[in-house]
Amino acid sequence: MNNTRMNSLRGRELFSYLPAYYETSRVMQSDMDAKGSELDAFYDALNSAADQFFVRIATWGLDRWEAELGIPTDRSKPIEQRRAVLESKLRGAGTFSGRLVKNVAEAYDGGAVEVSFQPEQWSFTVKFIDTLGIPTNLEDLKAAIEEIKPAHLAVEYEFNYLLIRDIHDVLTLHEMEETPLNKFAGGV
Repeated sequence: MNNTRMNSLRGRELFSYLPAYYETSRVMQSDMDAKGSELDAFYDALNSAADQFFVRIATWGLDRWEAELGIPTDRSKPIEQRRAVLESKLRGAGTFSGRLVKNVAEAYDGGAVEVSFQPEQWSFTVKFIDTLGIPTNLEDLKAAIEEIKPAHLAVEYEFNYLLIRDIHDVLTLHEMEETPLNKFAGGV
């Protein structure tokens, strides 16, 4: 079979179902390639539409998710931040608890988070364990936590920074130069 001129994967598959006497027919190769290209485009569109049903892989469907969940659409934000806001909102339903705050915070941050309560001070603390510095979408996280927490509770945030003891005899000078300043304690 000489179908090397065919660009379409599904076109080659269609061509393989034809009788052997079409093997040398450029007309049939061209016909199956054209039909296969249409099928390729159809399957790509179908898969793309199916992806929009899942926040973690949605792209052009994020606007609909945001509208459904009452979140203002901001296309200037990176797509990962928009997904984190949506995932957090989806996780944020239910009775307020440390587990709920942890789930919401980890949806935004992507790393481990500890939540501790100080009942005598009517507050709780969200401590970022895996993330160095201030998370990029902290303002979105703060807004989400304000929305789910009871009004009488205050919230504090603790961040994890690199300290001299963490890098002394551990990082090379080149590695330190490559590390953004906001990852260090006192960095801007």
